[in-house]
Amino acid sequence: MSDAPVLMVSVSGVRGVVGRGLTAEVAARFAAAFGSTVAGKTVVVSRDGRPSGEMLRHAVVAGLLEVGCTVEDVGIAPTPTCGFAVRQLQAAGAIQITASHNPAPWNGLKMFGADGAVLSAEKGAVIRGLYEANDFPRSRWNGLGTLRVPSDVQGEHARAVLDTVSVAAVASQRFRVFLDANAGAGGPLGTQLLQDLGCDVIQYECEPTGAFVHEPEPIPAHLEDVAPWVPQHGAAVGFVLDPDADRLALIDETGTCVSEEVTLALAAKYRLGQQTGPVVINMSTSRMTADVAAAAGCECHRSAVGEANVVGRMREVNAVLGGEGNGGVIDPRIGWVRDPFVGMAFILSLMAEERKPFSQLVAELPKYAMLKTKYDVARDKLPAALAALQAKWPDARVNREDGLRLDGPDWWLHVRGSNTEPIVRVIAETPTVERTRELCDAAGGVVTDV
Repeated sequence: MSDAPVLMVSVSGVRGVVGRGLTAEVAARFAAAFGSTVAGKTVVVSRDGRPSGEMLRHAVVAGLLEVGCTVEDVGIAPTPTCGFAVRQLQAAGAIQITASHNPAPWNGLKMFGADGAVLSAEKGAVIRGLYEANDFPRSRWNGLGTLRVPSDVQGEHARAVLDTVSVAAVASQRFRVFLDANAGAGGPLGTQLLQDLGCDVIQYECEPTGAFVHEPEPIPAHLEDVAPWVPQHGAAVGFVLDPDADRLALIDETGTCVSEEVTLALAAKYRLGQQTGPVVINMSTSRMTADVAAAAGCECHRSAVGEANVVGRMREVNAVLGGEGNGGVIDPRIGWVRDPFVGMAFILSLMAEERKPFSQLVAELPKYAMLKTKYDVARDKLPAALAALQAKWPDARVNREDGLRLDGPDWWLHVRGSNTEPIVRVIAETPTVERTRELCDAAGGVVTDV
């Protein structure tokens, strides 16, 4: 790691290496910039379990109080609980202190609006401008805000999730479930929810100390040491959370890690069995979920990548469910944030309803192979690269909403430029690993030859 400061300021928040890029001064000014847009109103503050979160919490609270906000301090809580609390407490917005799945030296601030959803790019850009200009009014001594601690928001969140399923049906199966929270914010709520569903919970690192025992991003490559614990404990399924608990990874009863794309597909299968309606996924999410929706007679819409974009499209089409292929499930009845607790409740309900082992439910999903690659391409060459790709597959269905997405009969290709680096991300999916690799290689050859 170099000695240069590391700080990433975007329309969705700020993220950086603590003590080098992200400091108390940065956090306080960013919080004050956010608070100045809702001055005098209530803002929820919560954080994941990272040790640096306590320092940043003081800075964020100070920044909000300085511009006259009333602060509801929820403490250590999952990101979806933060979004839930905004609506529960009728707040004007929220700041979650988290770096999501970034390594332990990182932390950040994530902003929510009055609807409990991540801020749109337009609203985020306003706050970024205020932060960078450092030009907003501070309150005088007699106009400062106040700090409060609300009642059991996490308990209310759990009850809201339980109200969406048949607790008795799940409890009747007496599932043994393995839960790996990796010392993140989701351990206590995840344990409570599963126990309320009548499960015997095998807890692994469920205290929110922030002392990660494996890489924080819950992808199969990072769970090789954890996966064997599931069959060793005789668990019917393994659930794994990321540090701020807005993503859900899965391990079957044999100890096999399944693709994070499976989470949303299985959740959609259960939800559409309850109520039919539109589903929204992003451009880079597996076709599995689209196929599940089609089998239920429902439309599946795609949005640009990013939670805020998914939520925006969900509202447009009045979707009953949405999410992203990184293990994120969004149920508007609970909130407008990726919620792994919804995912856990739905998957256990599907297992109880169909009386099938988890591995069988996964095996019955449509089979696709996805590959994510990236190539060095100068930003000024990106338009020509996308045009060349479109010309190479002239019969494909074209979507230019987020870079370029091409759809063939049983394949798709999504190519989009990075917002921070001179690279393009090339993501492809076909029924086989070999075809997917060939498609990615062909697309990579096109974009690098421009």
